[in-house]
Amino acid sequence: MSRRRRIYEGKAKVLFEGPEPGTLVQYFKDDATAFNNQKKGIISGKGVLNNRISEYLMTRLAEMGIPTHFVKRLNMREQLVYELEIIPVEVVVRNIAAGSFAKRFNMPDGTPIPRSIVEYYYKSDELGDPMVTEEHITAFGWATPQDLDDIMALALRVNDYMTGLFLGVGLRLVDFKLEFGRLYNDNGEMRIVLADEISPDNCRLWDVTTNERLDKDRFRQDLGDVEEAYREVARRLGVLPEGEVREMKAKRSEAKA
Repeated sequence: MSRRRRIYEGKAKVLFEGPEPGTLVQYFKDDATAFNNQKKGIISGKGVLNNRISEYLMTRLAEMGIPTHFVKRLNMREQLVYELEIIPVEVVVRNIAAGSFAKRFNMPDGTPIPRSIVEYYYKSDELGDPMVTEEHITAFGWATPQDLDDIMALALRVNDYMTGLFLGVGLRLVDFKLEFGRLYNDNGEMRIVLADEISPDNCRLWDVTTNERLDKDRFRQDLGDVEEAYREVARRLGVLPEGEVREMKAKRSEAKA
């Protein structure tokens, strides 16, 4: 990593100059933050697990015709991605009331929502990522009305697909955050594509039977067993790193003995 030029460092990832023009190397850290960076910690092995989980989900979404910035996984902690012009808006899709949404409307966590709701937040740590409307986004030039139409359509398609995918492995997709960017081809043509990552860092995932939290809420709420929760999501998706699979098999063999 030290031989590459660092482009950007965020809370959970670092972006480095890629091997080819128009590409970046995305490195997944073990750092964890919550409440707009007020709470910080380390989740051992999180970067490795999120790299695998995000690779799997981005690949599945691409197969469904959803354009993403993901190119390929390079190693345990790094991915090759396309360089984008990031739109400074976080897109949150909510299926069940939880977190700040539940507090805002005085609902108990887990309250069903009549239909999926899409919310927008301006990406600004300094301002605390305030909620914004389409009027704010278009007035300040962060995205055009056509961009927003594309973003909304893509976000709902991602929600439809991932809701079914997670349900198939016994997980309820409560809500999740997406980011998007503009990808330009050699002719200067632009399209909106999915960026960042999809992992337990930015998805609320509850066990369908027990409602056990298997996401970053375990870190936010000091529930413990954070690493085990991320590992369980990877296990259910069938993307545990090979070393972890061998370790789990060894532990099961020891337990039987």
